[in-house]
Amino acid sequence: MDTKSLRVFLSLAETLNFTRSGEQLHMSLSAVSRCLQKMEQELGRRLFERDNRSVRLTPGGEQFKQYAQGSIDNWQKFNREFANEGQDLQGEVSVYSSVTASYGVLSTILDPLRERHPGIDIKLHTGDQADAIERIQSGLEDIAVASHPGQLPTKLEFQALLRSPLLLIVPDIPCATAEALSGIDQVDETLDWSAIPVIVAERGLSRQHLQQWFRQRGIKPNIYAQVAGHEAIVAMVGLGLGVGIVPELVINHSALRDKVRSLDMVPTLEDFSVGLVSLGQRLENPLVRAFWNVAQASY
Repeated sequence: MDTKSLRVFLSLAETLNFTRSGEQLHMSLSAVSRCLQKMEQELGRRLFERDNRSVRLTPGGEQFKQYAQGSIDNWQKFNREFANEGQDLQGEVSVYSSVTASYGVLSTILDPLRERHPGIDIKLHTGDQADAIERIQSGLEDIAVASHPGQLPTKLEFQALLRSPLLLIVPDIPCATAEALSGIDQVDETLDWSAIPVIVAERGLSRQHLQQWFRQRGIKPNIYAQVAGHEAIVAMVGLGLGVGIVPELVINHSALRDKVRSLDMVPTLEDFSVGLVSLGQRLENPLVRAFWNVAQASY
C-alpha cells in the first residue's frame, strides 16, 4: 500500500468528510472514494461506517489509523535521513517564484536546504505567479512556487505547503474609496459595486475567482485597472486607487500592508493552496528531489 493511499485514509480519519478530504488532497470526490474502496478490498475489511448523514471509523479503522500514521512518520524520517546522507550532491536547481513567495515561502526552505545539501546552488527567477505553471510545462524551470490551479495539468506533480485566504483589500488612507467603504466590515452583492473602482490581475487564479464571484451574483464591476501580479494590486490599493483581491500571504509581506485593510466577502472566496510544482520526470533528478524532500520536511 503506497504512502498516497495512507495519506488519503489519514485525511478521512481526521475530517470524517469525503468532500473536505478531497479539497485538502486536491482530489475529486470519486477519486477519494475509489482510493478508500481499493484499500478496504486489499485489507479485506471496512475501515469506515458511512451513511447519508455521517462517516465514522470502524474498530478495524481505528487500528489501521495507528499503522498508517506510524508508516507515514517512518517514511518521513527515512526521507530526512536519506537527504542528510546526500550532502555530497553538487549542482544547480532552477526555481521560479513571485517576489512575495521568494521570501514568504522559499525562505523557510532554503536554510535547511543549505544545511543538508551545501553543494546545491539555487538559480532563482522571479515574476508573476500566473506564469509558474507554464514555465514548468515548457521546461524552463525545475521547480516553481505556485497556487494549485484546481485541475493539475498532466505530467505535473504538486506538493501543497500552506493555504492562504483570498482577501478583499481596501485603502486605509484618506481617499474617496476609503470614505465610500467607511464603517463597512464585509461586502456582498448589496454593495453598490458600480461606485467602487476594482483593480484586478491581468490573469491567474485570483482573477478567475473574482470574476466567478461577480458573475454568480449578476454584478458588473467597475474595473479601474488590470495589472500584472498581486504585489501591483497591493501597491495601487495602498495608493488609494481602488480595491482588489490578493492572497493574505502577499499582504503580510508587503511594505504597504499598513496602508490597506481587508474586508470579508460574503460568501468568502476559495483559499489558495500554495506549494511546489514540477514535472514528474524532473523529480527523478537527485538534486530536484532533494529540494522537494527538504520542502516537505520544512512544512
